[in-house]
Amino acid sequence: MRKLFIVALLLCFTTIKAQKNSNTSIGENEKLVYTASYNMSGLLTNLAQVTMQTTRVNTGKSNYLRLKCSASTYSKWDSFFKIRDVYEAYVNPSNLTPYLYKRDINEGGYIKKEKYVYSHKKKTVKATMQKKKEPNTKVLKMTGNTYDVVSTLYHIRNMDIEKAPVGTNQKITILFDRKPQTAYLKLLGKETISTKTMGNKECYKIAVNNNSLKGTNKNIVYLTADNNKVPVLIKFSIPAGTGQLSLTQASGLKN
Repeated sequence: MRKLFIVALLLCFTTIKAQKNSNTSIGENEKLVYTASYNMSGLLTNLAQVTMQTTRVNTGKSNYLRLKCSASTYSKWDSFFKIRDVYEAYVNPSNLTPYLYKRDINEGGYIKKEKYVYSHKKKTVKATMQKKKEPNTKVLKMTGNTYDVVSTLYHIRNMDIEKAPVGTNQKITILFDRKPQTAYLKLLGKETISTKTMGNKECYKIAVNNNSLKGTNKNIVYLTADNNKVPVLIKFSIPAGTGQLSLTQASGLKN
């Protein structure tokens, strides 16, 4: 259960290979809210809320776009398994290049913090992790396009997915727990998805295949087939069970 929402978020964050395109999809005051559900004894049960927000940040020296993702179990489930997770990335507003990543999780009493500082000149990432003991830091090499889970999601949404033919397979590597994670992706085509906040939307249907997930083409991300490329539905299948994230609110979209 502890990895349920981590895996679900990774499904969002590992869908198409990212590039440093000009930012045409992500606004500065966007807010997306999801209901996270898990299959319990054959019944899809709503367990938590996942919120994704963007804000402009000025440090005095540079401007950044802050990408924040938080996950919280609903209060009635807190006594069973309480989750309070926050993921953040600070990126260049123009091309979404990452400069800083933070992760602060509290899942059933399991607490962990991470921080990545990107050096694009040195092509390294200074990665710090803290659990119960003192923080531990190591320097990782950046090979090609290197992203954390949050900045990867927003780069994916900025891709020209409409140019990819159905059946296209892609490979992407991201940093998670200071380790490279590889996912194999397949564009399955388009499908119309009924959403609570947007009505019926034509979406790109993308399968995510990874060793930690269950089955082939069983983990699916649906992105709106428009300039915003909003993830409206994520279906996941892991060894512990199945579930989904469903979009319930959307505001501040760029297009």
